[in-house]
Amino acid sequence: MLRKTALLLFILFCVHTVTHAQKHIRVLIVDGFSNHNWQQTTQLTKAILEESNLFDVSVSTTPSTAHDPRWAQWQPNFKNYDVVIQNTNNINDTAMRWPRAVEIELEQYVKAGGGLYILHSGNNAFPHWKEYDKMIGLGWRPKTTGIALIIDPNGHIQRLPPGQGDATNHGDRFDAVIHILQRHPINKGFPDEWKTASMELYRYPRGPAEYITVLSAAYDSISNKTWPVEWVVKYGKGRVYNSSMGHLWKGDVYPLSYRCIGFETTMIRVAEWLGSGKVSYPVPANFPTKNAVSLREPTDVPRGR
Repeated sequence: MLRKTALLLFILFCVHTVTHAQKHIRVLIVDGFSNHNWQQTTQLTKAILEESNLFDVSVSTTPSTAHDPRWAQWQPNFKNYDVVIQNTNNINDTAMRWPRAVEIELEQYVKAGGGLYILHSGNNAFPHWKEYDKMIGLGWRPKTTGIALIIDPNGHIQRLPPGQGDATNHGDRFDAVIHILQRHPINKGFPDEWKTASMELYRYPRGPAEYITVLSAAYDSISNKTWPVEWVVKYGKGRVYNSSMGHLWKGDVYPLSYRCIGFETTMIRVAEWLGSGKVSYPVPANFPTKNAVSLREPTDVPRGR
């Protein structure tokens, strides 16, 4: 009888352990180079996700120079994760590239069903990599490269061909009203319009724009146009999320953009959707409204685990 009881307890312990492990989505942040503050971006992103108790977050940091011999040993092993967050950007040094074998590994990972989060300036990266352009849908690209999307006053998407309009650019950061264009598990329960703090809005983001769904947009008073803010792309069996939100510049310390409850909530729900296809993380009571941002206190810095 004691043996049976002990065996039953052991089985229950194993079931509990496996169930607990399954609750956590495995996330890998890739960082190591950017014109933005990639170190603090990774630190805050990791902490925000871990605070939700939905994720186990790891970090893979690349070598810091283009000719570092350690590139030969850099193997992120994407297949071991449910979500990859791309936080590298070579806009100021195009010689800084992932090894071709790692590029192919990411392509295969997403095609097979992996989730890819392009975090803000991650969409500035890798103009040489055509499959990356397909994965991200739209990015920071020259006027002659790719289609730009503009939202007309009726909420319809206009496709602007290469050569028309301008290269991707942005103005000063501002408190932007996010207009929901397409309901999705990520924004289910969000108000139709909500204000995010100190956002850097990309104008004329460009790319193949294939298999793309624009989730939200914001109006820019300088260009007098409305631009996509968030979009998702289907790449093979995989899911990709891309957004202007998440700017963190060199010298910034826990900036307003990362203290925004709307941004933090979105980040958590995005990562959950990318990793599972579902969203369970609730919309908090202090989520922003159309007329007011909602911020964490400057001393309430996410700590994670």
